[in-house]
Amino acid sequence: MKNFLLTTALTMSLAAPAFAAGEHEASHGDMKSDEHAAMMVGMPGDASKVDRTIDVTLLENDEGQMLIESEDLNFKKGETIRFKITNKGELEHEFVLDTVERNAEHKEEMMEMAGMDMKHADPNRMILDAGASAEVVWTFSNDGAYEAACLIPGHYESGMHRKVSVGK
Repeated sequence: MKNFLLTTALTMSLAAPAFAAGEHEASHGDMKSDEHAAMMVGMPGDASKVDRTIDVTLLENDEGQMLIESEDLNFKKGETIRFKITNKGELEHEFVLDTVERNAEHKEEMMEMAGMDMKHADPNRMILDAGASAEVVWTFSNDGAYEAACLIPGHYESGMHRKVSVGK
């Protein structure tokens, strides 16, 4: 089983290196590739068709808040964004783009699996170690209100979430 997980992890990392994702040691809601296209928040974008780049910083501050810092996250339907994400904090942080409802569901799953080594193979979510950087290229295909968040237990509650708006 361990060799199967290692082989799966290697295959996933080679198949989608632009997303800086790994595997779940404990699976909770991994999406199949055909489900990515059906996501409300959008889908992985084509790096050659990026409309603009957004720098995103994940960090903790001296007041105990955990933050996602960036310019406003307002996009047009169909816009392709390159998110350059840097974890400038001292802790591991997650970056997730999804609906508020799906983030709430995933947050509950993360609470249930606290203490397990979880890595994500989904292109809309990744975990970054302290000091690490990665990029996500994303096309927002539907108008609506979405969210960027860190769903590691306690991080969301400490302020690590941002509104994402797609539309006119």
